[in-house]
Amino acid sequence: MKKKLIFVVLVFCTAIIAKAQTEYYVSATKGSDANKGSKEKPFKTISAAAKVAKAGDVITVHAGTYRESIQPEVGGISDTKRITYQAAKGENVVIKGSEVVKKWTKIGNDTWKAIVPNTMFGSFNPFNDLIRGDWFLANGRQHHTGCVYLNGKWLMEAAKKEDVTNVAIPNDPLWFAEVDAQNTTIYAQFIGVDPNKELVEVNARETVFYPKKAFVNYITVKGFTMCHAATNWAPPTAEQKGLIGTHWSKGWIIENNDISYSKCSGVSLGKYGDEWDNKAESAEGYVGTINRALANMWNKENIGGHIVRNNTIAFCEQTGIVGSMGCAFSMISGNTIHDIHFKKLFSGYEMAGIKFHGAVDVQIIGNHIYRSDMGVWLDWMAQGIHVANNLMHDNIAWDLFLEVNHGPMLVYNNVLLSKVSVFMNSRGAVFAHNLFGGKVNAISYDSRLTPYHKPHSTDIVALHDNPAGDIQFRNNLFISGGEVSQYKKNILPVFFDGNVYTKGSVMAVLGDKQRSFGEINEQAKEKVKNVPDVDAVEKNFISNENFDADAKLITEGKSVYLEIKLDKNWLTDQKRTLVSTDNLGRTIVSKLPYENTDGTKFVIDKDYNGAKRLETNPSPGPFEIKTSGEQKMKVF
Repeated sequence: MKKKLIFVVLVFCTAIIAKAQTEYYVSATKGSDANKGSKEKPFKTISAAAKVAKAGDVITVHAGTYRESIQPEVGGISDTKRITYQAAKGENVVIKGSEVVKKWTKIGNDTWKAIVPNTMFGSFNPFNDLIRGDWFLANGRQHHTGCVYLNGKWLMEAAKKEDVTNVAIPNDPLWFAEVDAQNTTIYAQFIGVDPNKELVEVNARETVFYPKKAFVNYITVKGFTMCHAATNWAPPTAEQKGLIGTHWSKGWIIENNDISYSKCSGVSLGKYGDEWDNKAESAEGYVGTINRALANMWNKENIGGHIVRNNTIAFCEQTGIVGSMGCAFSMISGNTIHDIHFKKLFSGYEMAGIKFHGAVDVQIIGNHIYRSDMGVWLDWMAQGIHVANNLMHDNIAWDLFLEVNHGPMLVYNNVLLSKVSVFMNSRGAVFAHNLFGGKVNAISYDSRLTPYHKPHSTDIVALHDNPAGDIQFRNNLFISGGEVSQYKKNILPVFFDGNVYTKGSVMAVLGDKQRSFGEINEQAKEKVKNVPDVDAVEKNFISNENFDADAKLITEGKSVYLEIKLDKNWLTDQKRTLVSTDNLGRTIVSKLPYENTDGTKFVIDKDYNGAKRLETNPSPGPFEIKTSGEQKMKVF
């Protein structure tokens, strides 16, 4: 009888909880914001649903184009009681930060003019909003957050009006705007088309999905196409707004979205704003920013822990995903990120497919990043980071940049095929089972004092300068273009074990490293002169200049394959050990073990595609080798 009573109570409680959860519906074509948001009488805008949704509620959005900026004021209260915004299954839901502009008049060549009343923009006119901020470089001209789009694709801003009225350069059309008290006059080049017969849009909103206030937690956003945001520069010392962003919060899930055409950043997991925004452009200034963030609840209980997965993020001129400290404890997985900072009209020091500061216990797993200025840039406080099973190629500067971190950092099972695979200005890193098709460049010393933390925490232990070394390369495969000669001599030890070098690659012991410096003052430069270098140690390697791996990427439909030649004899000619916490030791500066983000033992017992590694003698590189000769493997 007692068990039966407990069962009845549980069923009753479950029914109450289920009843408390409401599903709201939105339809651009059939809805009205005067409705209650039911399936039969949906809202017209997503913003109307956001105003009434509470923890546990679901907002289902039907097909259509929604021109609005969603600014949720309320979030969920836990991972199991969140607020979910979702596109209706199988329906195309587009949210745009732009408005349509018509009534274009041709003024000569391929140049047209439209006059837009400022009332269309409300209190924020992106054509009167300059891109600005710490570590931003304007390259001698002005840049605005506004943009013009022809059939969904952007035109670039001209430096001066005459550039737009001249003959257009094929495949590089321009726009220019003038703003007065009443109107915004836009000049644009539409090559060979009449814009009045095409879809022409202009940025009208700063963000597409971004809460105005901090601590709006546990929100899920999935299944949408989101584009056309007038975002500003997002340095680590200021509030970081993306086309979609979490503000300063905890526990968001951003998944299965198509995110594109943000003037600066696509997704932000970033910092809140305060009176110090864009007033701290120095290493010392950022230390002050960190201390204020710690006072503003930067800890695992309140900030970060986001999931960003299976999105396509493209055509952003600063970053695909950005985050200063707000990214901590997050998982970034399965995303396709491309064409980031590709136009290069402006520049600075914050551009990459993924650019994080304070990436404590972050996992960057299984992403495809290409045609970006840089692939992944982890700057300051990357501790407990895992960068694994990613495909990076055709990035302009490099695939991975680790800057002024003290570790531990684990980089494993990656396919890195850009001309520079890694740029290092850090210590406390392990590179294991990677395929290196480009150089590994290293800075010898940087005098900036940067923090390291207690294990799995944001609490700062101390600040330390940045000598090169304390790096391990284990069981990697170097192919043509792969080179580690800059790790021949370093201030801290560098250790190589179980690596294979094929035709066109260069070992560390074969190179000759001259010291290079990052940011360094004269006093530090004089001091480091008296610090001796340590030769790299390489043992248990295979070097075969006659073996050409001949690696190349093949795209077939939506899939990417790697064609590469491998040699099963590498398993008999050389014995390797399984890479794990047990044999990696501890970092020199932070004195921490290499382990999983939850503090459990780490072991690389699976390869790039999830195949079990041979425990007694795992294969070099990302893939377990089953046979010799040419292989074709799906890599994304």
